Amino acid sequence: MPKIPSALVASVGLVGGYGVARWSGRRELGGGVLALGGAAAAWQWRQRAGNKAAGALTAGYLVAFGVSHPLAKKVGAWPAVFGVTGAVALASWAVADRHG
Repeated sequence: MPKIPSALVASVGLVGGYGVARWSGRRELGGGVLALGGAAAAWQWRQRAGNKAAGALTAGYLVAFGVSHPLAKKVGAWPAVFGVTGAVALASWAVADRHG
């Protein structure tokens, strides 16, 4: 069975969390998707790159979520979500997926 890249899992958590919150009108549902995606990615990061890397990537995931809010006021919601998601995906690939 092929490995699912942690970059993809993290991306689905961020984009999916925002999408679910926006389209359902229920922020808590989006938060659930965000949390599940983050937890699944963190588990992969730990397995593939160790505890320190997983901690740093998880912190980056949370910071990206936080940064997307003020960034959305400047560039729009979807561009902000896609921008921070790209940064998290790139970091995830570089740290945990590249050598797998």
